[in-house]
Amino acid sequence: MAAHFSTKDRILGAAEELFAQYGFAGTSLRQVTSRADVNIAAVNYHFGSKENLVNEVFRRRMDEMSERRLALLREAVARQPGELEPILAAFVEPALALAQDRHGGGAFIRVIARAYAEKNDGLRKFLSDRYGHVLREFAKAIAVCVPGLSKEELYWRLDFLAGALTYAMADFGLIKRPAGVSEAAHRQRAAQELIRFAAAGFKS
Repeated sequence: MAAHFSTKDRILGAAEELFAQYGFAGTSLRQVTSRADVNIAAVNYHFGSKENLVNEVFRRRMDEMSERRLALLREAVARQPGELEPILAAFVEPALALAQDRHGGGAFIRVIARAYAEKNDGLRKFLSDRYGHVLREFAKAIAVCVPGLSKEELYWRLDFLAGALTYAMADFGLIKRPAGVSEAAHRQRAAQELIRFAAAGFKS
C-alpha cells in the first residue's frame, strides 16, 4: 500500500514543480511522467485526466490549510467574540505557514500565481466548489464585527485581503527579510502587518 501512495505523491510533486515552472497549459503529461519516473498508465490510473491532476495538486495543500483556518476561526470566535483581528489572523497565518513549508511550499505558491495569471475556468470552479464555504464562514464572522458594512462591501474587502495575502505568500514584496531575522520571525511580522492593515480596511 505504501508504494501506491508514494507513486501518487511522486506524480503530484512532479506536477507541482512543472506547473510552477511552465504553467498548466505549458506542461504536458509526458513531462510529468518523465520527471516522476512513472508511465502514463500510472497518471491515468491515479488521476484520470490532466484537469483532475491540476485539481489534486491544489487539494493536497489546501484541504489541510482550510481545516486549519476553520479550526482557528472557531477558536477566535469562541475566545474573543466580536474581535476582528483574531478572525483575520485565522485567515492569514495558516496561508503564510504554507508558504514557508519546506516540502515544496514555494513551488505551490508559484502554482497559485499561475492560477491567477492563466484564468483556468475549470480550476476556478473546482476551488470555488471545494473551498467557497471557507470564505463564507469568514465573511459571516467578519460581518458580526463590522455590522455597518454591506454584504457587497464585505466581499470586496475580503477579496482584496485574499489578493494581498497571495502577494505576501509569494514574497513579491519590497520588504526583504533583514539579515539576522529568522524566516519564522519575518513571517510573523508580515502576518501582524497584514492583519493590522486588513482590520483598518474592514473598519473604515
